[in-house]
Amino acid sequence: MFNRLCKIIFIRHGSTIYNEENRLFDSEEYPPLNEAGKYEIETLTEWLKNTTPKIDCIYTSSALRAIQSARLIAKSYKTGFEILDNLYERKAGLWGGLTFDQIEEKYPQELEQYHQNPFEFWPDGGESTKELNARVKKTIGEIIDNNKYKILAVVTHAGVIQAAIANALDIPPKNQSRVIIRTGSATQINYYEYGAGLIYSSYVP
Repeated sequence: MFNRLCKIIFIRHGSTIYNEENRLFDSEEYPPLNEAGKYEIETLTEWLKNTTPKIDCIYTSSALRAIQSARLIAKSYKTGFEILDNLYERKAGLWGGLTFDQIEEKYPQELEQYHQNPFEFWPDGGESTKELNARVKKTIGEIIDNNKYKILAVVTHAGVIQAAIANALDIPPKNQSRVIIRTGSATQINYYEYGAGLIYSSYVP
């Protein structure tokens, strides 16, 4: 029952100017890591090397901020990394690039619809929690199938990590946004033949 199939350390990319401004954003090209974000990943990498001396594979989303983070980690481990397109951040749609105050001011009706149905509603061009969770479940399942009995690092985004935790622990989707995932943090989930276990979440050294 407790035969571990895969150990995945999910890493949220380092901080950017948009994180500091508390904006929703899903752009792949912008913004890059800022100096604080680089420091976060460098500090996290030093801790990772001490606690997990060997990582078999490093995967990253195709966003610039994630690739920059993966590159710093891979350099420390003297290895490469692979970009997986389906690790992208939740699509923000109409809310992209806006702060939460701006969303409330500009799209009050859409925001109310989201509060009424957080699982299935998201504004035009975006990705609902239902769609996000299905994508993440499929992507993680494929990663595990291709990496049995390995230790992996997956550099990605807050929404993806929240979905991975919710899928692993059967957290009600309406509550998964309450799982705070900080920039430059690590979250470990062990996947077993039957189920999964959260070892730690949003750890920042």
